[in-house]
Amino acid sequence: MTTTAPRPSATLETDLRNQLSNLQGLLMLSMLMTQSGDGEKILHLAETSVPSFGRCHLVGTMIDRHWMPAHSAELSPQQQIEVGVLASSLPPGGGELDIPGHTWAKALPLRSLKSHVGFLVVGAREHLPSGSEQFLFQVLAQQTGIALVNAQLHASERSTAAQLREANETLAETVRVLERTTDIHVRFTRVAAANEGQDGIARALYELTGFPVAVEDRYGNLRAWAGPDRPDPYPKDPGARREQMLRRAMKEGRPIREGGRLVAIANPASDVIGVLALIDPGSQAGDQETIAMEHGATVLAMELAKLRSLAETELRLRRDLVDELLAGTDETSALARAQALGHDLERPHRVAVIEGNGRVHDANAFFMAVRRVARQLRAGSLMVARGETVVLLSDCEVAWEKFRDQVLTDLGGGRCRIGVGDFCQRPADFPRSYHEAQLALRVQRTVKASDRATTYADLGVYRILAEAEDPDTVDRFVQRWLGRLLEYDAQKGAELVHTLSRYLECGGSYEATANTLAVHRSTLKYRLQRIREISGLDIGDPDIAFNLQLATRGWETVRALKA
Repeated sequence: MTTTAPRPSATLETDLRNQLSNLQGLLMLSMLMTQSGDGEKILHLAETSVPSFGRCHLVGTMIDRHWMPAHSAELSPQQQIEVGVLASSLPPGGGELDIPGHTWAKALPLRSLKSHVGFLVVGAREHLPSGSEQFLFQVLAQQTGIALVNAQLHASERSTAAQLREANETLAETVRVLERTTDIHVRFTRVAAANEGQDGIARALYELTGFPVAVEDRYGNLRAWAGPDRPDPYPKDPGARREQMLRRAMKEGRPIREGGRLVAIANPASDVIGVLALIDPGSQAGDQETIAMEHGATVLAMELAKLRSLAETELRLRRDLVDELLAGTDETSALARAQALGHDLERPHRVAVIEGNGRVHDANAFFMAVRRVARQLRAGSLMVARGETVVLLSDCEVAWEKFRDQVLTDLGGGRCRIGVGDFCQRPADFPRSYHEAQLALRVQRTVKASDRATTYADLGVYRILAEAEDPDTVDRFVQRWLGRLLEYDAQKGAELVHTLSRYLECGGSYEATANTLAVHRSTLKYRLQRIREISGLDIGDPDIAFNLQLATRGWETVRALKA
């Protein structure tokens, strides 16, 4: 029986369904915890729900410095005491723990509005949980902490109900605060359940607080706004000041004041940050606005995690398609997969290979910079990282030098060079264009040219030599004119052939050649004299110089092809 592989769109749908199911499960669990009003039941719900969000279990809880091991922990009495001591020594932000029989364990903070309640300790015996699973556990801990605090408040409210009826306005205000907190929780629960996105989060926070609200990305770019007086253009802080604010907000772990704004951070993954800002130049926002901000930041973190999952799934599907096209694949299958991704492969494309790095050698940062520039210039969306290069399938005319300059600007400096192949009219042409783009890059390296964008069509004589039907003909021609110099270089470790190549490429200019080689004019003159003596050729003769230049280009082409 033949089994049909799932289409990319089906895989994407499955990933989205699983992500949505986890988020909806957390929302339902949060509502059950909030409604229960019983601390033991809340902890029981937390313990039994941990395995449903990953292959982990609850080790125990530390509440008000009192350690309570979970039933599923399977720890000896001595081990329980040791884990309790470890958890009690952690800072409020929690951290990883070394627990016998576990490959991973972490204390996740249980927070109330103004204090640290304790920790929810989650562990795994065999598997290291993924980033998305760890995020779900963090949200679970946060919701458990809120539910425990609410349970304590509700218990206190029930025990003093008779007194509250006779209390003064201060106690009445406490009741209103509790009701307001519940309203906030219900409102944001609806936003998350209805998938209202970042616009819905901003709108809900504005309606709850009455203050204008902005949702920003890590760099200060506006993603959503709710309320009056939206600034145009939207202001952005300098990069250094922005990073300082983000570090301070993440260290505090709660909304902070920054200028005329109240700022909360949503950080579902190490490289994903969203900012929720309440515009409050008069510093009028109080505890209730802070509570609303904390709830909003939690829902924003869930939204960013969902968007990240979508982006990673689509990127993986695009990467797989690019790999198959470069290696050569069935045309019908490639067209169908591209169509499912919303990409028209029947348009002319060309392959570009982008090579380089920023001031700090980080392959992922370089890939993300190329990806951002490709989006800005609409150069193409199909790309893949290969070693220290990024391969881009471009379906439009691109000013490649401008592309290169913008990558360097995005990186803040570094190096970048680009090789571009000829056009592909059909999917079967991609391997050829990829080979041409690689050759254009290799020729740059071989001739030790300065970084630039080189298209295969502009290689000139290098292209003719590379496409020679009989490569041995090129080899023989090179040996005829450069054989003695090549032999001398091999024996002495010299660079006479390279010196001759640069001299001829510079049109016989001593000054230009010396600058290109970064040597003194007297050193250059000595080398040229040795070239004349060893080769027995008059490099000043136009015909001889022409053949020597053709031979040096042939030598460089052969080296590039062999590389």
